[in-house]
Amino acid sequence: GTGSSILSALQDLFWLSKSKVEKQLQIISVLQWVLTFLVMGVACTLILMYILCTDCWAIAALYLAWLVFDWNTPKKGGRRSQWVRNWAIWRYFRDYFPIRVSNNNSLLVLGWVLATSHSPFVRTPYGCNSLVTRGVGLCKVESPLVNNMERIILMLCLDPSVSPGSAGICPVNRDSIDYILSKNGSGNAIIIVVGGAAESLNCTPGKNSVTLRNRKGFVKLALRHGADLVPVYSFGENEVYKQVIFEEGSWGRWVQKKFQKHIGFAPCIFHGRGLFSSNTWGLLPYSKPITTVVGEPITIPKICNPTQKEVDFYHSMYVDSLIKLFDKYKSKFGLPETEVLEVN
Repeated sequence: GTGSSILSALQDLFWLSKSKVEKQLQIISVLQWVLTFLVMGVACTLILMYILCTDCWAIAALYLAWLVFDWNTPKKGGRRSQWVRNWAIWRYFRDYFPIRVSNNNSLLVLGWVLATSHSPFVRTPYGCNSLVTRGVGLCKVESPLVNNMERIILMLCLDPSVSPGSAGICPVNRDSIDYILSKNGSGNAIIIVVGGAAESLNCTPGKNSVTLRNRKGFVKLALRHGADLVPVYSFGENEVYKQVIFEEGSWGRWVQKKFQKHIGFAPCIFHGRGLFSSNTWGLLPYSKPITTVVGEPITIPKICNPTQKEVDFYHSMYVDSLIKLFDKYKSKFGLPETEVLEVN
């Protein structure tokens, strides 16, 4: 494919070993994603405003008109492009860490769920590091079922910010989830990261915490559609960036919460490694292994108008399942048996 051609060309040009060329391509793939996330939105907005003030203002006006006309398309999955989803850059991105889905018996159940039902996969944790570690195409699967499971695992590892229109990703809101779970046919599964910006404020190396205690909207939607809930946890995701954590009541936390409330995201002060050395500070994430584990699905009945008591009951079931999933695999991924998943 395209990735192999680039690799061969660079080898011939610089007489580098295959492993060194692959490592450089991995670094480039991650760097472009970090810069895209941090810079592209602001840059495109400034360019649009500038064009509006020039003789080419009509082009910007046409774009804005199209934006209004096309406003609801992202809620319906955008315009999926298999070509974009198959870009070699996502493979190099994946291998930089590397990211993989662990082999466990629930992969069989996972395949059955996706083939037969509408299921929300509720994924944790979410930190400033999550802005990059879920920006991949296909994870490595530690399972002999890899040939049959690739389509399924692709969904677990695709970030909503990666080419959203081309990847068929939707905003996480009630309208979008209702649209997907109401579609006829099998395999209409979705992945929800429930912690969001609030959870990112507490993510730091060595800490395993999720913001979930008062996040119950996804359970209510699951009940309305009779959609099974599948707990998912990623070990090592909090290790790829180092973040300054502001204590509750401090001016830093106050600023973060104001941004979160009014703008929708919480600014984090974080750093990773440098471009040329892992011993310097920079924007590149640390190359730490990240492993996603998938729990057994929780069967949810269809209740068109669930009561708060029913929502609380199934939410409690989900929280308990997530904690059991964490406890089952924590020692396998280097955590002590005494480690506890903090649920806020």
